Amino acid sequence: MRPRGGGGPSEACRLLRGTVILRAMTSHTAKSGASWAVVLGVSSGFGAATARRLAADGYDVCGVHLDRRATLATALAVKADIESAGRRALFFNVNAADSDRRAEVVSSLAEAAGPGGVKLLFHSLAFGSLAPLVGPDEKGSARKSQVEMTLDVMASSLVYWVQSLCWHGLLGRGGRVLAMTSAGSHRVTAGYGMVSAAKAALEAYVRQLAFELAPLGISVNALRAGVTDTPAVRKIPGWEALIARAGTINPGGRTTTPEDIAGFVSLLMRPESQWASGNVIGVDGGEDVVG
Repeated sequence: MRPRGGGGPSEACRLLRGTVILRAMTSHTAKSGASWAVVLGVSSGFGAATARRLAADGYDVCGVHLDRRATLATALAVKADIESAGRRALFFNVNAADSDRRAEVVSSLAEAAGPGGVKLLFHSLAFGSLAPLVGPDEKGSARKSQVEMTLDVMASSLVYWVQSLCWHGLLGRGGRVLAMTSAGSHRVTAGYGMVSAAKAALEAYVRQLAFELAPLGISVNALRAGVTDTPAVRKIPGWEALIARAGTINPGGRTTTPEDIAGFVSLLMRPESQWASGNVIGVDGGEDVVG
């Protein structure tokens, strides 16, 4: 999962080797009352749109992404937009499911944000294996390593990030945890079995975390987007038909966009939403109820 890059002293090479990238200037010290959002999967899709919206709303953004040379420009563009909005951007090109890299990110964030400085953890990691659980032979079926990796990245990593942010005193009272799920958690799509299981597990983690973090004043919810044309969706076999069908059946007459999710995240950051916790919230124009 970690990007590979060539040797050499250049910054570009270090970016591609998966080391911490786009680090905000270390001269920054934690601001009193700083408000940070941690966005996992920041370079595209829901993560990119949400990071841009949060910056417009006045949040500094700590973004984690995993990009090689071909897609690195998208992360740089998101970072530039955040800074253009006058906010700080602390970006890392690392595997969000790697415990050592997570520790590096949280350590750097602690210096910038200070105690209680993180107001949101937004989990939008879409890196998993797509294959039949039981194919025609062993080669064409889900492997143990694929099952475990998909569950770790798309579900269990949420728990580990919440642990780290809470244990370091960064995510405190009034904080939000939001995780992106999909209708795949309870519906069937060809080749989607491993991701489907991970989404179901993610929703279970959301319920349990909501229960455990309620005394700390932290709310936890999952957002179930409708079918959205993102780089992740385009990796699903038959994605064109999936998008076409969603646009046809959706009561709103169109598919969901990343900006739909970003706007709803913005609403959930309002103080009035604090009491909503432990839910799977559909942000899909009613697609799931007719799907």
